[in-house]
Amino acid sequence: MIKLVALFKRPDDVEAFDRHYEDTHSPLMSAVPGLLRMEVTRNLQAFRGDAPYYLVAEMYFADKESFDAAMQSDENRAAGKDLMSFARDYVTMFYGEVD
Repeated sequence: MIKLVALFKRPDDVEAFDRHYEDTHSPLMSAVPGLLRMEVTRNLQAFRGDAPYYLVAEMYFADKESFDAAMQSDENRAAGKDLMSFARDYVTMFYGEVD
């Protein structure tokens, strides 16, 4: 299984960010072929000090083949274009194998 992770720093306008994420970005990402599940964690809290991230999105794919196909899909291109339109300065992404 492959997990794609998006870490979002706290945006300047949390309400506008949340609205766009829920109403626009999440539906676009949900349409990506091969996406098995997407989990979103908001309002992260650190045990000491401030948490470096506001939101974490974790997206799961069956295997590297389905992940690669998903990343090349028109639906993913649309989600990526949208992501850059509202969160370019806030997001860091990476992926890896889940044991």
